[in-house]
Amino acid sequence: MSKHTFPAGPVTLGGDQLFLISGPCVIESRDTMLKVAEELAEIQQALPLAGIIYKSSFQKDNRSSVDYYMGPGMDEGLKILQEVKEQFGFPLLTDIHYPDQVAPVADVVDILQIPAYLCMQTTLVVEAAKTGRIINLKHGQFLAPENMAKVTAKVESTGNRQIVLTERGYTFGYNDLVVDPRAFFEMKKTGYPVVFDGTHSIRKYGIPSSDPTGGARQYSKTSPAPPSPPALTDSSLRPTPAPPRPSATPPASSNSPSSKPSSNACSSSTPPRNPSNPPAP
Repeated sequence: MSKHTFPAGPVTLGGDQLFLISGPCVIESRDTMLKVAEELAEIQQALPLAGIIYKSSFQKDNRSSVDYYMGPGMDEGLKILQEVKEQFGFPLLTDIHYPDQVAPVADVVDILQIPAYLCMQTTLVVEAAKTGRIINLKHGQFLAPENMAKVTAKVESTGNRQIVLTERGYTFGYNDLVVDPRAFFEMKKTGYPVVFDGTHSIRKYGIPSSDPTGGARQYSKTSPAPPSPPALTDSSLRPTPAPPRPSATPPASSNSPSSKPSSNACSSSTPPRNPSNPPAP
C-alpha cells in the first residue's frame, strides 16, 4: 500500500488491491473501442481488482514515420473516450503532448498521462498538475529511477498530490528495453503508487510501430510479473483485438487505423481475457 491513496472515479489507487490500466494503445474505430471496453468490463467482473482504468491515446506523437497512423486527433478522440465512460463507467486515462491540450483533455478524462519522452518538460508537467487531475508520470527511458523524484516534485509544487509513476523499461543497446526490478523499489520511495507497463516494456525500441516484428510477444505472459512483486503496486496492459502474427514483410503504411495493427504495434501482446473464454487462435 502506498503512502498516498486517492480515487479515480470508483477505483482506489494506491490501496491494497491491484488496479489495472488497459485499453488500445491508440484510439481506433468507435466499434473497436467499445468492443475492447465490453471485454474489459467482463474481466473486471471476473477478477478481484480494485478496478480497471480505460486508457487510449488520441494522438501518438512519437511515431517512427509521418506516414503511420497517429490517432483520430483530440476532438474526435475525446468524444469516443467520453462514450466509453458513459456506457461502461470506466475512469479514463490518456496522454497529452502540449500545454494547450491540458484543459480540454482534463474536462473529459480522470488521469492525465505525461509520456516518457516528455517527463522532464516542466511547462507540460506543471500545467497538467494545476488541473488537479491525477497525473500519471511515465518513467523516461533515459532516467535513473531515483531521478523521477524530481519530476514528482514538479507536480507537488502545484499542491497536487495525486500522482502515479509508471515503469516501462530502459533503453539498453540496440532496440531493447530492459526492466530493472530495482526501479520499483526506488520509485516507491516517493510514496506514490507505482505501475508496471508490462506491454510497452517488451516493445522492440525504435522499430517502426506498423511492423509486427517490433514486439517480443513471446514474453507477454511473463513480463507483467517482475522479479520483485512486493515492490509492485499496479499493472498496465494494452489489449488489441485479434493481433496479427509477425511477418517478414511489414504492412503497407497509411495514416488510417483500418490499414494496420495500430494498437498491437504499441503493446505487442494479446488482450487480457476473461478466464472463461479461450484465447483466439
